[in-house]
This record gives sequence, C-alpha cells and structure tokens, in this order.
Amino acid sequence: MPEPPYVEDLLRTLAPQVLGALVRRYGHGSFDACEDAVQEALLAAAVQWTGTAAGDGDGPGEDGPREDGPRESGPAADRAAGNGTAEDWAAADGAAADGPGEGAGGAAGVPENPRGWLLTVASRRLADRWRSESARRDREAAVAARDPSPAHLPAPDEDRPGDRDDTLTLLFLCCHPALTSPSQVALTLRAVGGLTTAQIARAFLVPEATMAQRISRAKQRIRAAGARFAMPAPHERDERLRAVLHVLYLIFNEGYAASSGPDLQRAGLVAEAIRLTRELHRLLPGDGEVTGLLALMLLTDARRAARSGPNGLLVPLTEQDRTLWDAAAIEEGTRLITESLSRSRPGPYQLQAAIAAVHAEAARPEDTDWPQILALYRLLAHLFPNPMVTLNQAVALAMAEGPAAGLDLLRTLDDDPHMSGHHRLAAVRGHLLEMAGDTDGALDAYRRAARTTTSLPERRYLESRASRLNAADP
Repeated sequence: MPEPPYVEDLLRTLAPQVLGALVRRYGHGSFDACEDAVQEALLAAAVQWTGTAAGDGDGPGEDGPREDGPRESGPAADRAAGNGTAEDWAAADGAAADGPGEGAGGAAGVPENPRGWLLTVASRRLADRWRSESARRDREAAVAARDPSPAHLPAPDEDRPGDRDDTLTLLFLCCHPALTSPSQVALTLRAVGGLTTAQIARAFLVPEATMAQRISRAKQRIRAAGARFAMPAPHERDERLRAVLHVLYLIFNEGYAASSGPDLQRAGLVAEAIRLTRELHRLLPGDGEVTGLLALMLLTDARRAARSGPNGLLVPLTEQDRTLWDAAAIEEGTRLITESLSRSRPGPYQLQAAIAAVHAEAARPEDTDWPQILALYRLLAHLFPNPMVTLNQAVALAMAEGPAAGLDLLRTLDDDPHMSGHHRLAAVRGHLLEMAGDTDGALDAYRRAARTTTSLPERRYLESRASRLNAADP
C-alpha cells in the first residue's frame, strides 16, 4: 500500500537534511556509507510510519525515496522486510511517544521529531556497517577510532527541524566541479532529491546498472578530489552556485522536454527540479538568479497541460489553448521575477524568466509582445551568448520583423559544431521557411529535423507538419 503523500513528501524533504548531518558528523570520506545508511533509514521509516510491511501491495510508493535500498542480505534485508530492530522501534516509539506532534501532519505513526528519528536510525545503520566492515577486514583498531558508540549517537530529539540544515552544503557537494554534468545531475537526484537509482535510471532511459555505476563513480571522484563537506569559500561560491543552478536547470529541461523516448515530458523530473529549486530559494532568498530560475520553471511548467493534444501530439506555443495554462503558477512566477529584477542585476535565468512572463501575459498568440521579447533576447545574447539563445532570438526576430530576418540570423549557426546537425535548428528553419512561403525548403527542413530527433513526440509532430505541407502543395 503506498504511503500517504504527506509521508512521501516529508521523507523527501528530510532526506538531504539527514544525509548532510551524517556527512558533517562523520566526515565527507564516509559519503557512500552515509548515503546508504540514510536510504535504509528512509526505508524503515516508510514501513513503520505508515504501519505497513514491505511487500504489502505495491510497497513504498512509485516515486518514494527508498525503493531500491541496499539489497545485501542480513540486517538490511530484515529491515527491508519490515523487521526493524528493537533499537529502531525504541527510537520510533520515543519520538512518537506523544503521538503525532507539531508538524507531524496527522499521518499515523509519524514521530514527533521525524528528522531526529531518521538521524538516529541512520546513525545506527552506519555504526552497524562500520562494525561489520571492521570484522571482515580485521581493522578493528582503526575503525574503532571512528566508530560512534551508542553513547555518541544523537537522541531522537537532538536535531530538530530548526537546527542546522545541511541541504545547501550537500547540494554544493553533489555539484562538485570534479564531476561531469551527468554525474552531478545523477548524484543530486540521488542524494538531495531522494530518488532511487532505479527511478533516476528510468527518468534518463538508461539501465539501472549503468546509473548505479555513474553514481558510484561520482562518489569516488568526490572522495579522490578531497572534497570537504563545507560551503565553498566566498571566492568560489558564485562559480559553484552557477553549477548548482545549471544542474537544476538540466533536470527541469529533461523533464519538460524529454530528449529521447516515447514521452513528451516527464512530470516527475519537472516536479523534482521545482521542489529542489524551491528549497534552494528558501535557503538563499536574496539571490536573484536562484529566484529567477524558480520563476522560469514555474512560468514554463504552467503551460504543461496545453502542450500536448488528446493523441499526445506536441502542440506548439502559438497553437496552445491558453485557458489550460496554470494561472497560479503564472502569478507566482511573475511575482518572483518582478521582485527579483527590481533588486538585483539580471542574470540569464532572470532574463529567460522575464521572456516567459511576457508570453504568459498574452491571452491570445496574436497579443504577444514580440518586440519586447526580441529586446530581452538581444540583451540575453549580448550578456550571455550561446547558440540556443541565438536560435530562440531568431524566432523572436522572425515574429517581430518577418521570417527573412530570422532566417538570416539562423545562418550564423550553420557552422556551429554544436548546432549544425541539431534537430532544433532544422525544426526552427522549417517553421520560418513555412512562414516565408518556401514550401519545398520547409518540407526538407521538417523531414531533416524528424530524422535527427530522438524524441518520438517531436518526431511525430515534425512529420505531421511535413505531411500537412505536402498535402497542401501536391
């Protein structure tokens, strides 16, 4: 039986806080062991707090944070079967002695201090693991020095939600510059997002074993790089924060416009990206780019319900039913970006959010203020140039000044090694050639784009555009 949504949300929120606390207590060199211990604690909590036993029905929810907890036999397997140790039950009972307390939300079995409960259980798992390793490797003396005795374990009420929150430090650690972007994304989703390896693998359409290896290598690289579990020094912080924002942006984009596979979008990844960015915004409310990224995600995701038709076919922005747009998300995103731009120097996420806000203001496609959008793209291209900005600027230019101007700008991308074979360049060229009345050119561009995209919904959409043109011009 899936756990109540409150428990699932609570576990996801607490997972990075507990992991951060463990790594801070026992050292960044124990990241692997700490992460495994937290996963086991989450699994135990999902079973005990909801009063279910693993194996009942569907077990933990599909999007739960601990579906693929450690699978070794012995105590871990017992816990996975719902047989928590007496210590675990004592901790749970102690935390829940007064029943669901402040902030417990009313879900039966949730202790009064769920964070302290998780920290206690995870610490004991960690102690078990270290003791086991010590016995196997005959290194009792070395391990004993770092083995936390029960006397040093935190009491259930030692770390309350108001105590130190290490989520931000953990996020910076997962986005360490020694890692590649795919590894940063995977480790962030695992350690901060609380997603299981299987869930991350499904989201990125790779085998679970492949994703497990990627995450394992990421942890090894962090250890080899000598990373410390601490906030970067002030002179490094801005650069590291940009990496964090980029990772969150990548997660969102992969969810909003899946790069491959049968689905147009992956709502789970979008929701996770927004949740993590909200958390970052909670920790850094005065940072303009953090606010801008959250606003951009909200304003973009607000169109989700209108982006596909009944048959799953992609619906372009100019043809969407705007009454389906999420008005609450638009209101929040617009408020955030308005406040942000009024108090900080604009960065790339703020400018993109401002563009999205202008689109959101238009009740009908013909009401879109394309000159304002073009001006924002020109500023974005001037301050933060990249080929994708140029591509979008060409669309705005075509809408504001005519397709010939947009096509001229597109030609500047033909020699770009990152864009020349990209299906989006061909797709945009197809649209602009269609606007210009060049049917043959548009047909060729649409077909080329359809051949190169790895997204099935996009391929069907591009093929439908080509078919429509072909039928109109026999």
